[in-house]
Amino acid sequence: MPTSAELFHVQTPRAAWITLTQHWQPEVRLERTPIQDALQRVLGQQILAPEDLPAFRRSTVDGYAVIASATHGASATLPALLTVTGEAPMGQRVDMPLGPGQAILVHTGSMLPGAADAVVMVEHTQTISLDPSHHASPVSLASSIEVMRPVASGDNVLQVGEDARKGATLYPQGHRLRPQDIGGLAALGIVEVSVAARPRVGIISTGDEVIAPSHTPLAGQVRDVNSYALAAQAQAAGAAAVCYGIVPDQHHLLEKVARRAKAECDLVVISAGSSVSARDMSADVINVLGAPGVLVHGVSVKPGKPTIIAVCDRVPVFGLPGNPASAMVIFDLFVEPAIQALLGERRRRPISVRARLARNIPSTTGREDYVQVNLEERDSQLWATPVFGKSNLIYTLVRADGRVKVDLDANGLQAGELVEVSL
Repeated sequence: MPTSAELFHVQTPRAAWITLTQHWQPEVRLERTPIQDALQRVLGQQILAPEDLPAFRRSTVDGYAVIASATHGASATLPALLTVTGEAPMGQRVDMPLGPGQAILVHTGSMLPGAADAVVMVEHTQTISLDPSHHASPVSLASSIEVMRPVASGDNVLQVGEDARKGATLYPQGHRLRPQDIGGLAALGIVEVSVAARPRVGIISTGDEVIAPSHTPLAGQVRDVNSYALAAQAQAAGAAAVCYGIVPDQHHLLEKVARRAKAECDLVVISAGSSVSARDMSADVINVLGAPGVLVHGVSVKPGKPTIIAVCDRVPVFGLPGNPASAMVIFDLFVEPAIQALLGERRRRPISVRARLARNIPSTTGREDYVQVNLEERDSQLWATPVFGKSNLIYTLVRADGRVKVDLDANGLQAGELVEVSL
């Protein structure tokens, strides 16, 4: 079996991802869930509108339903006089007749009478005589009104199917549901949906020097950052994080925990132990978990070069650097897309903004650099200031608003240059 040092051959991020996908075909598991529990879940099938929305013509304002032609030419100095023949009840079918010189009092959301093709806003009318019994109504019922502004056919009216047409695709398969999507489903009476089951992501932290965050470190010890940060990243991506604790730098112990994680999870992440020092054993352990084993050991990125990508008996296994900034960058680059594949999710474009770079960012050709930045608005211009720091400093990430990528073939970025900042 090759040693970890022999496996350390750097690949570009794109080449590394292609290598993974050549040896791994993700399987999406589906389950049904009520819409109140479906926020941020990924749809397992496309959803078509089961009916028109709205199902009837509705007023968008408080006012008077009219035949639009009866108001043509109306003005403040020469208003159109219409007779009010009734009031459309809320939440009920409206079958009132309506003639050219007539109007029917309607409220926002009211069904329109059949002959009406527009609604005059109450602000553009003036009542002639009031019915005292309707003083509590938001729009007063009058025997006659003067219309001081004309309306065109369709004004202030929601047409049948204007929001959603029956049979139209509402959401494609692989769409991640947002709050407005949940509301849209409810509006059409869809109360349960088929979604991808959350992939189980096993997270293992390694190192003799690593202790639980609740403990006080002795000299030479550090608290476990990666288990918590990576679990949060997994959850944000739509997975269920399963943490297996801290494993000492002993081959047999790491292998035992890694085998358990591989058996119980859809994807496994091991943080630390991915470089080529004598104590770093992740690659050797991963290679005994199943075939084909380690596919990539070393990716041309900074931070995160000593990354391991493997497939062991159809389960992807990632060895991430121990430094928090490196681990989180590599998680974004490789583990999150793998989770998206297990969810069958359509690839999301990262939320980003354009900003002008406040300082030079040096780089070396042949690798991708990911540099944290702060964002600040000055003189109506958004500026990105690099937050330089070593990859083992978690607060380099905490203090940053986003990240700038320096391409593989770039020698760096110059101050004043417009850059894309992934938030």
